[in-house]
Amino acid sequence: MKLWTTTAALIALALPAAAQDDCASGKTLTEGRLTVATGNPAYYPWVMDDAPESGQGFEAAVAYAVAAEMGFAADQVDWVRTSFDQAIQPGAKDFDFNLQQYSITEDREKMVDFSAPYYTSAMAVLTTQGVVDAGATPTIESLRALKWGADANTTAVPMLAELIQPASDPLLYGDNADVTAAMQAGQIDAALFDLPTALYLAAVVVDGGVILGQFPPERSQNPDQFGMLMEEGSALKPCVDAALASLTESGKLAEIEAEWLQATTGVPLIQ
Repeated sequence: MKLWTTTAALIALALPAAAQDDCASGKTLTEGRLTVATGNPAYYPWVMDDAPESGQGFEAAVAYAVAAEMGFAADQVDWVRTSFDQAIQPGAKDFDFNLQQYSITEDREKMVDFSAPYYTSAMAVLTTQGVVDAGATPTIESLRALKWGADANTTAVPMLAELIQPASDPLLYGDNADVTAAMQAGQIDAALFDLPTALYLAAVVVDGGVILGQFPPERSQNPDQFGMLMEEGSALKPCVDAALASLTESGKLAEIEAEWLQATTGVPLIQ
């Protein structure tokens, strides 16, 4: 985490103040405007009420903060929608950057560019009240005995093997909707999600959903980090990285995280 912050900070320091304001000039899809993509729909707590233009929600607020650092007013930001899989494919994009909780991975970086991380996620265990009533506790020993499920296309699979090492092989599914459906059907006991998503799923999607506990980011050797997705070779990347470095150093990025992800507090740490 310190490495990317230092690198991006050097980028910012290397640019004179006036040049930083003009960094994005000639590098966006539409001159004088910034086109930002999100999901269709976009969910709490990343975007509130599926309305990113409101600036409400963690990723919506980060997008506008980055835009402001690059010299764009709020009314110069345009929003488009993409599916998760559509945006991550190689090729030309209809956005300048995309925020959809994209984990930065080596395989994905072969197809697209990512900004420096804007969020390092704790991983949380989503289960049901029935599993808790049956004796599940926020300990590694207890978690290993559970039947796990995971979206085969996400970083939850290697993290599950690294953090928990379950006694039986996890069941793999095509997407997170299938994972939560399997949980409600009693096919699996638990699944790993980033903490904000787990909170949403427990509250809204899974009947009797419970967050059993969380792993702090440092517990994993490779904590899940979200980056803004851009077209491979994007000339805008240095500008976005410099903006994120400035927001980090000023404390603004931490303030946005505290405002929109503060519900993460109170979930017990897994021992």
